[in-house]
Amino acid sequence: MISPTERPRVIVGISGATGYQYGVKVLEMLRDIGAETHLVASKAAGLTRHHETDFDRNAVEALADHSYPSGALDAPIASGSFPVLGMIVAPCSMRSLAAIAQGLSDNLLTRAADVCLKERRRLVLMARETPLSLIHIRNMAAATEAGAIIFPPVPSLYAMPDTVDALITHSAARAISLLGLQHRAMPRWGETTTGRGGHPND
Repeated sequence: MISPTERPRVIVGISGATGYQYGVKVLEMLRDIGAETHLVASKAAGLTRHHETDFDRNAVEALADHSYPSGALDAPIASGSFPVLGMIVAPCSMRSLAAIAQGLSDNLLTRAADVCLKERRRLVLMARETPLSLIHIRNMAAATEAGAIIFPPVPSLYAMPDTVDALITHSAARAISLLGLQHRAMPRWGETTTGRGGHPND
């Protein structure tokens, strides 16, 4: 167990789904709050980074305290004896979701996620796909039953974001909060935002 006086240690996985920016934002925000981060990106994530962003791979890896290739199954985060607060997969592809839901530890990302589940640690999956097939839904159910939190990055328009970055920031902050960590960018209904009308669920 990590002592309360130690920096919170969080694994960040980036898979090949669209939305590479979510993973980068999570890394930036965890760095802001002083967390120790361990990054693993799937091979497909590199393709998404190339096609969707102008991020440099080395610059992204530099945002993390530690970074591992997806094939490094001997990395510390592959073992349950290595204490972490939890893991966020941002974004989480349907391929990675399926592997996690079925316990297929075929790369470091899915192995680290499997370790979080077996050790009863928080695992937040920012599942990114639409529309969803019944296979996707059943995999989400299986992952949830195993202890994961399925958190699609759905825009929270009640916070009245004015840029794409604001949308991404809100989802990243919300995902981080599911680990019990707080970032100042996380708007809270009734505290930091009230929108222009009634409650967002009215």
